[in-house]
Parts: sequence; C-alpha cells; structure tokens
Amino acid sequence: MKEFKTIDDILNFAINSEQEAIDFYLLLAQRATSDDMTAIFESFVEEEMKHKERLLEVKETGSYRIEQSAVADLHIADYVTKVKPSPDMDYQDSLILAMQKEKAAFKLYTNLANRAPSNDLRVLFESLAMEESKHKLRFEMAYDEYILREN
Repeated sequence: MKEFKTIDDILNFAINSEQEAIDFYLLLAQRATSDDMTAIFESFVEEEMKHKERLLEVKETGSYRIEQSAVADLHIADYVTKVKPSPDMDYQDSLILAMQKEKAAFKLYTNLANRAPSNDLRVLFESLAMEESKHKLRFEMAYDEYILREN
C-alpha cells in the first residue's frame, strides 16, 4: 500500500478512490442492457458521491460523522470467478465485477483504518469500510436473487 506522510495524503487517496468508484459505476450504468441495471448502478454512483462528499467535508472541516451498524455478508463475492470489465458484459458479470470492487474498497478502508494516525480517522475509515460492505451485500443479494435462483 502507498506510504502516506500526512492526513491530507490519506484523505486525498480515499477521495481519489471514491472518484474511481463513481467513474466505474457511471460506466456500468451507461453500458447496462436494462433499465433495472441502469438504476442499480446509478444508485451506487449516488452513494459513492456521498462518500466522496463526506471525505471532502472531513478534509475541509476536520469534523467526523460516524454511524456504526453491523452488516451481514453472504460471502458470494468470495466464490465467484474474477471478471474483467468489458463493453459487452452481461448482468451477471456486472454484478460480479461490482462485488469485487466493493470487496476491494472494503479492504482499502480497513487497511487505512489500521494505519490511521488518529482515532478519529480510524473511526471514519471503519465507517466507510462498513458502507462498502453494505454495497457488496446489496450486489450479493441481487446476484442471489437474479442469478442463483434463476439457475
């Protein structure tokens, strides 16, 4: 993982990661082959934008708003084959790729929390990790409902 020298370095890295997630879900929404898929990916664009806004607010004001809650994990992302993005992805591959991205984001924020230079930042990153875990769960539930149950 990248070496961070300041809190701003950590926040900038996290903000850039959120922008990458926004761009990723925008691309999936544009490539979606159904209105349902488009709506799902657009909802994730909105959520990732909220994460980015939250990080920007923390960077600007130094204030932290933390909401803790437990998140279930279906572990579907642990057992599906890795997928690379392509222009002609179907819904199943889009869900798998989204699960993988959310799992990676969860690991990123967990690692950032473990390396945070202050308790406030640790709690912030733990909260963001939990949010990413919720996103992964939503994709796992969609995968369970639309892919596993149909087969």
